Amino acid sequence: MQDVKEQLAKELLAIKAIKLQPANPFTWASGWKSPFYCDNRKTLSYPALRTYIKNEFAKLIKANFPDAEVVAGVATGAIAQGALVADLLELPFVYVRSAPKDHGLENLVEGYLPEGAKVVVVEDLISTGGSSLKAVNALRNMGSKVVGMVASYTYGFPVAKEAFEKADVKLLTLTDYEAVVETALKTGYISEGQIETLHEWRKNPSEWGK
Repeated sequence: MQDVKEQLAKELLAIKAIKLQPANPFTWASGWKSPFYCDNRKTLSYPALRTYIKNEFAKLIKANFPDAEVVAGVATGAIAQGALVADLLELPFVYVRSAPKDHGLENLVEGYLPEGAKVVVVEDLISTGGSSLKAVNALRNMGSKVVGMVASYTYGFPVAKEAFEKADVKLLTLTDYEAVVETALKTGYISEGQIETLHEWRKNPSEWGK
């Protein structure tokens, strides 16, 4: 699994899906300042990488959640990748909206989801875990059993780890913060002097840069 973490980190850096800018921080939608930005949706534009991620997700699910009966993608970032994985595994697919539609059937979960179905959730990125676990709650409220979640990348924030433990959701990711930073240092994408800035941010991201 470590090889997968390093390989995906390398690929994400190569296509600039991950950007590290300690000296010129980004502003996230939450308002947090961050020297780190990850946009996994870019991977869908690269067929070989898209296929690699799909295959690794499938391996992860088969090994850890073999009883999964349905694949659920979290809107919007994981809809496409989730559908690709479901197709490869020959499982039904649904996706979870961030909010119910304001017209028609006002669905929160799109697709056919049998009551009591065992669901594995596919996510593109884990930051605080809030939106991901909101999707889990939506599925549980419909009578499903969420057997676990897989994601392309996690920042590994303590707040997310605590949230997943509290929600009793097993989370597995293809790569993570440590692998990305280590790979970025090896390839000269960032310097040794920038590492401390990244680590300080990760310790307390909501207050960093204020």
